[in-house]
Amino acid sequence: MAARPIIIDTDPGQDDAVAILLALASPELDVLGLTTVAGNVPLHLTSRNALMVCELAGRPDLPVFAGCDRPLLRRLVTAEHIHGRTGLDGPDLPEPSMALRPGHAVDWLVETLMAAREGEVTLCPLGPLTNVALALAREPRIASRIREIVLMGGGFFEGGNITPAAEFNIHVDPHAAAAVLGSGVPVVMMPLDVTHKVLTSRVRLDRFRALGNRAGPAVAALLDFFERYDEAKYGSDGGPLHDPCTVAYLLRPELFAGRRVNVAVETASELTMGMTVVDWWRVTARPANALVMRDVDAQGFFDLLFERIARLP
Repeated sequence: MAARPIIIDTDPGQDDAVAILLALASPELDVLGLTTVAGNVPLHLTSRNALMVCELAGRPDLPVFAGCDRPLLRRLVTAEHIHGRTGLDGPDLPEPSMALRPGHAVDWLVETLMAAREGEVTLCPLGPLTNVALALAREPRIASRIREIVLMGGGFFEGGNITPAAEFNIHVDPHAAAAVLGSGVPVVMMPLDVTHKVLTSRVRLDRFRALGNRAGPAVAALLDFFERYDEAKYGSDGGPLHDPCTVAYLLRPELFAGRRVNVAVETASELTMGMTVVDWWRVTARPANALVMRDVDAQGFFDLLFERIARLP
């Protein structure tokens, strides 16, 4: 079977880094390139971090394009309090020797998708949806080339993690999220309701640390730093591992369970800005526009992650 072509849109972020490593370690996926967006940290750092992760994975050949440095209509909100000053605080990774490709990520997205067959390419956004929304606005014909958009974002039963109502990725650019969910492209959403069920416990981090390669201890160091905020916040053994859920779904969809429902994004109220209003119980007549996941086999998820990270240099 031919590998599934995907594009990862990302704002690394420790959990983004693990998602990218999982994708690059999986022969079932053909990663066409990475596009970066401002989110967890500003764009110059998310772009640098994407290059560093590619080199950690032994993939300096992978095209990486810098995209939007701010949301569509609002000022940028970042998350250094979680990810650290660089966005990849934790391990001592070398500065990248590979360079960003020339051109803007949105232009490359449009060109790459327009060259693809109908329903061929999967988009895997791990951060704010600014690049994806702008690409769809610039060239609506790319929608038919996208097989599906598998994104990390939103929350409903779990509430929010950057405000009481909103998850970070959606809150940073709610207008972009609303545009993507209204685009007609099939969407699979990995909300906090799922990601809060895959916790980086001490036993799991020790398993990464014991891998006899470069990537395993680096992942442990990334997550050691990343989990400290959520451990203090939730009083848990380990923190949620958000973004790798998207790639795990592409590899093992049977690990996840959810339902097709309508998701609307709040873009008017400052109190609930970026809230994903999920019609889980189907109490409105609004048509379903997303497959929203709620449950996950956490041990199966981590077993997949251990097995794939062990394949890396």
